[in-house]
Amino acid sequence: MHSTSNTAALARKHLDRRLTPLRKTNDLARPPRGWIKAIREALGMTTAQLAERMGVSQTRVSRIEKDEVGSAITLRTLRQAAEAMDCTLVYALVPNQKLEQIVRHRAAALTNERLARTHHTMKLENQALTSRDLDAEQKRVFRELLEGDPKRLWTKP
Repeated sequence: MHSTSNTAALARKHLDRRLTPLRKTNDLARPPRGWIKAIREALGMTTAQLAERMGVSQTRVSRIEKDEVGSAITLRTLRQAAEAMDCTLVYALVPNQKLEQIVRHRAAALTNERLARTHHTMKLENQALTSRDLDAEQKRVFRELLEGDPKRLWTKP
């Protein structure tokens, strides 16, 4: 196995382990009116009080809350609001499935794509592979993609 491939596989395994608890929680979706407003209101804090704690104007806090709902807020602003409410900003990208599965699905899709083109061309030239040979070639290409440089998986053919 290629060293770059080993490193990437180890990184996937490590990240998958760290992200597994987050993947299992559907409760972390942003509230409809945003985290800032939800927490501010749960604390019994007004926009004027949050503004004072953040060192901004009250209209700025209203804008921040709207920006969060519209996905237009920056991480810096989220962090400032969190700190002003004695919270910690937690930021993560949580894959919908294990990273290893994403890589294997991508390798399988590329394998099928490559072999479909090759098989079609060979058919036109009356040199089609038998299903047994096609299956063996599919396994070989798949293994080659997984064991090679992982960057090759994401380059358009």
